[in-house]
Amino acid sequence: MDALILQAFNGISLGSILLLVSLGLAFAFGLMNVINMAHGEFIMVGAYVAYVFQLLLAPAMGGVEAGLWFLAAIPAAFLVAALLGGLMETTLVRHLYGRPLDTLLATWGVGLILQQAARSIFGAPNVNVVSPAWLNGGADIGAGFLLSYKRIFIIGLVLLVVAAMYLYLYRTSQGRRLRAVMQNREMASCLGVRSRWVDVTTFALGTGLAGVAGCALTLIGPIGPSLGTFYIVDAFMVVVLGGVGSLPGTILAATAIGVTNTVLELGTTATVGKVLVLLAIIIFLQWKPSGLAALQTR
Repeated sequence: MDALILQAFNGISLGSILLLVSLGLAFAFGLMNVINMAHGEFIMVGAYVAYVFQLLLAPAMGGVEAGLWFLAAIPAAFLVAALLGGLMETTLVRHLYGRPLDTLLATWGVGLILQQAARSIFGAPNVNVVSPAWLNGGADIGAGFLLSYKRIFIIGLVLLVVAAMYLYLYRTSQGRRLRAVMQNREMASCLGVRSRWVDVTTFALGTGLAGVAGCALTLIGPIGPSLGTFYIVDAFMVVVLGGVGSLPGTILAATAIGVTNTVLELGTTATVGKVLVLLAIIIFLQWKPSGLAALQTR
């Protein structure tokens, strides 16, 4: 029972990271019908931003253990990944709208280029990012349970990002334009919404969130050029299960997949656990093809 509760907690933290990764995919696919196969590489970009900050800025910001460099790396990872995503949208993806197969192949090619660039700059072996000293250890909640400070920090970071996304989508004019374009692009354009500008900002926002996810992942393991490939399949499952473009659906799906995956791994293996989760998703989609909370369109 103790191990089950601990696995569920780990599953919530895994689901939190999946949520960060999936939000960008969900909005890009819901808004532009673009399947961004390079999305996982933007996770890698965010992780390497944290690594670079550790190497270059940590000595000038109180040392590695102080952790100020890591706090600065989080917004920097967002900005770097968002800039690269915006550049990719304006120079490549924009010219392929309405051609889903071409988009899929083109973004896959971009992903390979980014991976090779990471290998050329940082080398093929994985590297470690040292966690700040104040994230070592865990919180004792009694009965022998020790909840890792790192995973608590990740969950808190994701809650902060989700709250910011909610405010952006439902309390800002840019968010209302985004939702309008997702519901009916032609009608929104007729009413004066610059849909192309919405496309590039939303694409950049999504890749920026992937960068934040990559920065958070440095807390729980080594990073390497293929880091994103370990999470991209689960992220696509979250998008499909949650309902394309739906914030509540994406949150529910990410939490459900993260917790179910880690709990099933306890009694089986990682591979069998993923297969069981995939089968459960397939069966669910047979009953409800639009996902947990599909976005209503007009």
